[in-house]
Amino acid sequence: MQLDKYFYLGKILKTIGISGDLMVHLDVDDPMRYQNLDAIFIALGGNLVPFIIERVKLKHNNQAQIKLREIDSVEQTEILIGCTLYLPLELLPKLKGNQFYYHEIIGFEVTDSRFGPVGRVELVLEFPLQAILQLNFAGKEVLIPVADDIITSVDRENRRLIISAPEGLIEMYLG
Repeated sequence: MQLDKYFYLGKILKTIGISGDLMVHLDVDDPMRYQNLDAIFIALGGNLVPFIIERVKLKHNNQAQIKLREIDSVEQTEILIGCTLYLPLELLPKLKGNQFYYHEIIGFEVTDSRFGPVGRVELVLEFPLQAILQLNFAGKEVLIPVADDIITSVDRENRRLIISAPEGLIEMYLG
């Protein structure tokens, strides 16, 4: 399954009623942006399978009730429980300022306001409480927390992040 052109939208939690409706969790900041979706991709059997959406009804806690076209029984929906939902990257809302998507900053040069260049973003490691930028600087791994008080500027045009790392953090890796 090739996910590099798609983003994770959420997960199917359960069936609702007997007509084939699904309760899904939308793993997004603003579920309202996704209430008028026409189609969705569901990860099934190692493939992303497109489904046409008949309706989306937003609920509380980032949940939504979704009705898929041609899915009209509990038996058809039961195989979808636990499956993950995806959309093409071009449907992601454009971010401005210092906001960014993790996939978008891979390859960005990172410069610390005191230390100078500290490497390129190779990966964003996502942990439950904190995301971490994994950088490579002259063959050494450098880990920088993703936090508003550390990442001070995002320069998309020049593919660069400006950071203000806590004192001693960079030296710990490169010193």
